[in-house]
Amino acid sequence: MTKASAYNVLEDYYRQYYTLNDCLAVLSWDMASMMPQGGMESRAQQMALLKVMAHDILMRPDIADLFDASLSDKTLNALQKSNVREMQRVWINQTLIEKKLVEALSLACSRCEATWREARQKSDFQMVLPFLQEVLNLTRQSAMMKAEKLGCSFYDALLDYYEPGSKSTDIDPIFDNYSNFLPDFLEQVLTFQASLPAPLPISGPFKVSDQKDLGIKIMKSLGFDFNHGRLDTSIHPFCGGVPDDVRLTTRYTEDDFMPAFMGIVHETGHALYEQHLPKEWRYQPVGMARSMGIHESQSLFMEKQIGHSKAFAKFLAPLFMDSFKREGPAYTPDNIYRHLNQVKADFIRVNADEVTYPAHVILRYRLEKALINQTMELKELPDAWNKGMKSLLGVVPPNDQMGCLQDIHWYDGAWGYFPTYTLGAMTAAQLFAALSHDHPTIDQEIERGNFSTINTWLNKNIHLHGSSLEISNLLVRATGKPLDPDIFKNHLKRRYLSN
Repeated sequence: MTKASAYNVLEDYYRQYYTLNDCLAVLSWDMASMMPQGGMESRAQQMALLKVMAHDILMRPDIADLFDASLSDKTLNALQKSNVREMQRVWINQTLIEKKLVEALSLACSRCEATWREARQKSDFQMVLPFLQEVLNLTRQSAMMKAEKLGCSFYDALLDYYEPGSKSTDIDPIFDNYSNFLPDFLEQVLTFQASLPAPLPISGPFKVSDQKDLGIKIMKSLGFDFNHGRLDTSIHPFCGGVPDDVRLTTRYTEDDFMPAFMGIVHETGHALYEQHLPKEWRYQPVGMARSMGIHESQSLFMEKQIGHSKAFAKFLAPLFMDSFKREGPAYTPDNIYRHLNQVKADFIRVNADEVTYPAHVILRYRLEKALINQTMELKELPDAWNKGMKSLLGVVPPNDQMGCLQDIHWYDGAWGYFPTYTLGAMTAAQLFAALSHDHPTIDQEIERGNFSTINTWLNKNIHLHGSSLEISNLLVRATGKPLDPDIFKNHLKRRYLSN
């Protein structure tokens, strides 16, 4: 086999691997949004088999030799070399775990997630505890295998899957700094907002059908391609599917349309990233999203940097009045802006404002580290969660549904994911600052509902690069500097300490 053909064989293997992962993505979306409860056991078996099949592709005995040949192949261009680098990263992450453990963890996660849905409704952590314990035990086993090979801590081995190259020793000072910054700043913000007239309530009921129509309208305005995607309902908002068929979900309540609406704006940011990834590298690792931190930066860019701005409120006011057949002072741009940016200590992460949201992430980050490192037992989670909320935000959830049962992540096996939310928020602020520097009139375009400049800029600087650049290089290329958390803090000061 020639060196040139070695790379082609690797490309074919990874094309098969990512095609199977596409199947898993669509099955997972269906399980979370449309599948009847009775289909759970068969779906768990289906997904476990597909994961084992995908794992087997990367376990082929010839892959190590193919990598050796490809790495020394001087005919490969820059993108092909980047693809080999990312192929190796995926290979190392996926093949460090034994096949039996892959299957066991898949089954455990499917069963745990299904039980979590019922436990969440009943606010009964004890119901899901044994299922989550199994997921945690198997996750620790996989972390141990990865950590030994990668030469890192158990937690960093899990973090690397979502945020390649990141270390908890880098994240700890960032989060500690924010948790120290938050109390005084939060007090300043609350004092400032208390000095202003309270925003007028935007009162329901709001028909779910009207909310969905509005969501579809805003998705189209932001650039979502409905020929390659759809919007549905689930217990927890998420963006799933595949780049050619992106599946968004949100959850509705007739009392308040804002959570569902902003959930749609958030998930549309994820979706636009997926829809604009380089099509010529579809089914290759270099064509995938760079990291979950970068992915979260795209959703939070749309939701927070754009969606909560004064310019966006001016764009939204007539849309809200038309969609819900309402009018009056509650629907003025100023009232909408103030309504969107009210700061308060709340129990639910997905409903949290920009100021307090990082506290929710910091709590989860600290708890999952403790659970992975076995410095805390899983049965202690509800109490530790409540104590953490009290310490960080001064509130205690009234029940587990609004506490440790609110997020799907751990119950579905996503350990090490949570820090990417706040890394993403900080990255989003830095990207918007760079965009505003390049296009000083961007606020006027947002007011008119023109998002073409934003999409063009994000496509050029983030989306179309896929995983061809490392995280730090991608951000430096887009903004001129590495991640600077002070940009995020300064953004918060400007938005929340002035009219």
